[in-house]
Amino acid sequence: MNYRTLFSVFGLLLSPSFGFGACSVANLTRCLDSVCAINVGANPAARCQYCGSSSAGKPSNVNGMKNLSVGTSSKYTISDKELKKAPSDPGDRYVWATKQCLNKLKDCTPDDVSDNYDSLIEKSCTAAGISVQMARLMDQAKIEKTQSSCSTEITSCLINDKRCMADYRNCEADADFDKFFADCGVLATGCESHLSKIRATLINARDGAIKNAEQILQTIVASYQNARNQKLDSTRKSCKDNSAKKKCINTVCSNNMKHKCDIGYEYEENLASQLCQFYDIACERLK
Repeated sequence: MNYRTLFSVFGLLLSPSFGFGACSVANLTRCLDSVCAINVGANPAARCQYCGSSSAGKPSNVNGMKNLSVGTSSKYTISDKELKKAPSDPGDRYVWATKQCLNKLKDCTPDDVSDNYDSLIEKSCTAAGISVQMARLMDQAKIEKTQSSCSTEITSCLINDKRCMADYRNCEADADFDKFFADCGVLATGCESHLSKIRATLINARDGAIKNAEQILQTIVASYQNARNQKLDSTRKSCKDNSAKKKCINTVCSNNMKHKCDIGYEYEENLASQLCQFYDIACERLK
């Protein structure tokens, strides 16, 4: 039974200077006790009740708002004012206490908390007559994930090429979206409390992506249609004044006739006219 795994999650975030100094175990314990060991002299089960397991029952001091800071250095304890923000759930409270105390004791790490305070909680739970399952606090660590980090994680999973894809083309049907979202929700551990909000946001993102894709497609189709109409109008105009065929004849004369259809070589021009006769056929069909 060990909190080491739980608090290693917060290692880099909470202890940027870990490893560069010696942690004062006495001050660390004093700080954690100010949150987890309220009235411990009269209640040996206090640490278990406040920061161990709800199975140990509610602390005798039900309000839980007065700490042990009286007569001790406030530098290393949590004040009564700060303590009002502490969660009531034991697992949440231990995580919260660890954050607060590591902020006060920069040389201490989550491992220092696990190595020195877990055993105190376990002894307190024994005094309460229960065997605390430390592994359950992994669930409390999951709660620490923010909606923003969960949204980033689930979105990245959802728009993977094997799922919805970036343009959501594989998730136009709600059934497909729900299937892939459920898969990603399971993979994103610790995000359970945020799933409904994230789903609503991603549904809107999907609908927007699909709508925009349709608009872009319509714009492309309209662009090609406009270009085709312009080309058709231009072709009809060239048929009307016969400029297209004349241009064809000039090109054939210039590129393919030995004498360039010059005066005296009218047979070359006649031949070029026959080669460009397809313009007459095409123009006839456009009438």
